[in-house]
Amino acid sequence: MASHDLTFGVFVPQGWKMELALIDDPQAKWAKAVEIAQLAEELGFDSLWVYDHFHNVPVPAHEAMFECWTTMAAISQRTSRIKLGQMVGCAPYRNPGLLAKITSNIDVMSGGRLIWGIGAGWYQHEFTGYGYEFPRPADRIRLLRETVEIVKAMWSEPDVSYQGKHFTLDGAQCDPKPVQQPHPEILIGGGGEQLTLRVVARHADSSNFGGKPYEWQHKAEVLQQHCKEIGRDYDEIRKTISPEVFVRETEKEIADAGSRSFWGEPMESWQAGNLVGTPEQVAEKVQSYVDLGCTGFYPWCSDYPDTETVRLFAQVADSLR
Repeated sequence: MASHDLTFGVFVPQGWKMELALIDDPQAKWAKAVEIAQLAEELGFDSLWVYDHFHNVPVPAHEAMFECWTTMAAISQRTSRIKLGQMVGCAPYRNPGLLAKITSNIDVMSGGRLIWGIGAGWYQHEFTGYGYEFPRPADRIRLLRETVEIVKAMWSEPDVSYQGKHFTLDGAQCDPKPVQQPHPEILIGGGGEQLTLRVVARHADSSNFGGKPYEWQHKAEVLQQHCKEIGRDYDEIRKTISPEVFVRETEKEIADAGSRSFWGEPMESWQAGNLVGTPEQVAEKVQSYVDLGCTGFYPWCSDYPDTETVRLFAQVADSLR
């Protein structure tokens, strides 16, 4: 049975949830992203995370949104210790051979700090806007599976040929290989119970799915059954969650701030489904997931570009490690 230490990370503010909108100059927006990434490393977080999106939410707003892999490459040169992950990369956006090259290079550039996050994609407005085909869900999952198989092969084999439904490779080379051996951690995101979690069971080192504790527990139980069916040790797979986090010293400050949901979710519901509260309350919420088997907590700070939550959440993480 594998055991996993608790790990904690936070997102780099990229603009996806309009968190940089009050900063006018695009270069100043980027400076703020770097500043918070470096602060997270100084505070002792284990990992930094970025989204793989092109358009803002809840609706595209012509507001800056820094791209996933160029952000990763740049942040890798402005930090030295902290792991670098994507929550999660969209498989249909990049040819898997190119993605193997990108991820391998980032692992080398960062000194072996890549966590490769990958998923099937869902934001149809981006697919349409950028001219990508938006396949039905089952085909997106098959595309995800082929992408993972190709990238894993190219990370380790000198020459790769592959014949799949969506991709064909003939003698693909990927050098340099990743620093991490046997390969960087593969995190597959998405909670699709019969398709995505089957891919997780076969290929992932870690998996990210969300929801309130009872919802998260249900997804974990489905994954456990898929692992049993193929003969894989369920405990080998790290289970993680990436909710929003908003921490203040007092309950009054929490109440006065109201819902910080970018989807406009009411306060009661938003607070119940995310890490919202005082440091003590947030620690209790984290523990409720730990008790279910969750060992990775990678939330988005709902008060960016302010840094109060990231600082207080670092204290919560230290108290639980």
